[in-house]
Amino acid sequence: MTQQAAHRRASIADVARVAGVSVGTVSNVLNRPERVLPGTRERVEAAIEELSFVRNGSARQLRAGTITTVGAIVLDIANPFFTDVARGIEERLDRDDFTLMVASSDDDPDREQRYLRLFEEHGVQGVMVVPATNDIEHLLAVRRRGTGVVLLDRPSSDPTISSVAVDDVRGGELAATHLLDQGHTRIAFLNGPHTIRQCADRHDGVVKALVAAGLDPASALLEVTVTSLNAEGGEAAIRGLLESGDQPTAVFCVNDLVALGVLRTLRTEGIAVPTDMAVVGYDDVAFAAELSTPLTSVRQPTHELGARAADLLLSGPDAEAEHVMFQPTLVVRSSSSS
Repeated sequence: MTQQAAHRRASIADVARVAGVSVGTVSNVLNRPERVLPGTRERVEAAIEELSFVRNGSARQLRAGTITTVGAIVLDIANPFFTDVARGIEERLDRDDFTLMVASSDDDPDREQRYLRLFEEHGVQGVMVVPATNDIEHLLAVRRRGTGVVLLDRPSSDPTISSVAVDDVRGGELAATHLLDQGHTRIAFLNGPHTIRQCADRHDGVVKALVAAGLDPASALLEVTVTSLNAEGGEAAIRGLLESGDQPTAVFCVNDLVALGVLRTLRTEGIAVPTDMAVVGYDDVAFAAELSTPLTSVRQPTHELGARAADLLLSGPDAEAEHVMFQPTLVVRSSSSS
C-alpha cells in the first residue's frame, strides 16, 4: 500500500472517529482552530497525523468530493414550502462553509435526471432529492458513482440510503379528522397525482380518518386531481366542482398554494368561508396566517426537514444510513372553524 493511496482513503469522518469528536469539530480545527479548545484541537491534529489526512490551506477537500458544494432537487422551488426547506439546508451547510445549488424538477423525472447529471458533472459533494416518482434506482446509481444521496421529504424504500420525511399519512388524517369534527360528511380533496408519494400518503390519511368515523370513502370523499400544484390548479379544480353541481361542504387541499386558489375563487363566487364551505391547506407556509381569511393548515417542520437532510449528507459516505420521520401538526384558523 502506497502512502498516496492511504491519503486518498483517509476522510474527515475517519479523523473525527479516531479523535472522538464530531465532523463539525474537525472542520473547525481545519478552518477555524481558534474556536476549538486546545486539548480537543490537539487530539484532532494527532488523528490527522496518524491517518496521514491531507489538509489543504483552505480545507476545501474535507470529504470525498473536490469542492464544498452540494445540490438539492425539489419539485418546485417557487412553492414556499420548498423555499423554506432550502433555507433550512442552507443554514446548516453554512456552519461547515458549504454552498448550495438548488433546482426544480417540476415533477418531471427526465428533468430530475438532467439536473442530477449536471450536478455530478460539477463535482458536487452530494445531492438531496425530492424524487419525482417512486422509482429511486437512478439515485442509487448516482451513489454508486461516488456522489452522496439523501432522499428529501420522502421515506426511503432502500434501507441503505438515508432519508428525511414528514408523516403525510398522519397529516392527511389530521386534516380530515378536523373537518369531520366540524360536522362535514362530504369532503372534497384537491390532490396531485398519486405517483407523487406525498399526494398518495395524504390520500391514505384522509381515507383512514373517514373509515375511523364510520363513513364510506366512496360516498364521503370526492377526490379531484389538480392540473398543477399551485393556485391556478386550485382555481381550476374548485371551479370545476362548482360548475358540476356536486358541491361538498369542505375542501382539503394538497398544499397551501392550491388552497390559495380555492379561497380566491370562493370569494369571487360569493361563497362564504367557512360558513358555506370550509377550507384546509397543507404546509402552513408563511402567507397562510396572513390571508383575509386565515387558512387552517397542516404544518410541516420545514427548516428542521432541510437541516436534518443536510446533516445526513455531510455525515459522509461511510456513515450508517438513517431514516428520519417528522410528525406534522394541525394549525386551526378561521377558514375551517367559525
